[in-house]
Amino acid sequence: MSQVNESGQATKIESPLGDAITLRETMERLGAAFRAAKPFPHVVLDNMFTDSLVDGLVEEMPPVTDDHWVHHDHEHEEKYGQRSALDLGRCGFRLTALLHSPAFLYFLSDLTGIGQLLPDPYLQGGGYSLMPQGAKFDVHVDRNTAYETGLVRRLAFILYLNKSWKPEYGGQLELWNADGTRSEAAIEPQFNRTVIFEIDEDNYHGVPNPIAAPSARSRNSFLVYFHTAASGQGVSAHSSIYARPGSQPKQPALRRLIKDVVPPILFRNLQKLRAT
Repeated sequence: MSQVNESGQATKIESPLGDAITLRETMERLGAAFRAAKPFPHVVLDNMFTDSLVDGLVEEMPPVTDDHWVHHDHEHEEKYGQRSALDLGRCGFRLTALLHSPAFLYFLSDLTGIGQLLPDPYLQGGGYSLMPQGAKFDVHVDRNTAYETGLVRRLAFILYLNKSWKPEYGGQLELWNADGTRSEAAIEPQFNRTVIFEIDEDNYHGVPNPIAAPSARSRNSFLVYFHTAASGQGVSAHSSIYARPGSQPKQPALRRLIKDVVPPILFRNLQKLRAT
């Protein structure tokens, strides 16, 4: 693994990851930044992977007319997702193997403080994602489990594949406050930019403004989820819970108190009722 020093030169760091990734800060600083980030834990890493690998991902990405896509199109969401991990090309398999390797899982645990992370070799909800002109994804809390395995989603990993992407094209990933009533951070979907964020019941995010790129462009990314095993108390599975920005903010202190004292399964069911 390499780290970029103050002069911009990459320096060697002994790591099981070898030279697979490049970091611009020490792990101690990145971990502290992740945990302190607002409105919820996240980190943005530029040029983490080699341009040749990311270029390969771009070249392998199937056209939107291809049969390898699932079109998600409803009131809250329009985007295209990869139908199956079997449709990955050589670079896609290479990246997925790296992200699911023990060395990378240990790296993520060091970065986030979340131990015993588990990979998702089936890329459930992951892989290539494409948002064409006019598409959006309303502000939401992520689905909290992998339905087929029952594992608990803990982290989302997004690698952006958009060369020469202009801010006026939109597509910024917005991170919202714990009530889902206000945007507090926006991340540009630039080429070879990685975003890692924690998935939790209050971690609202989305791409709420329709993509304004030219019709020949789309907002492209590669997405992977990381999990842990369910706790002894179990998890009440839910799909995406969408925010209602026009609603009145809740009392954050009271909400935290309720979350602390109410059994997790009951709290999650209350969350689901709130979203209906």
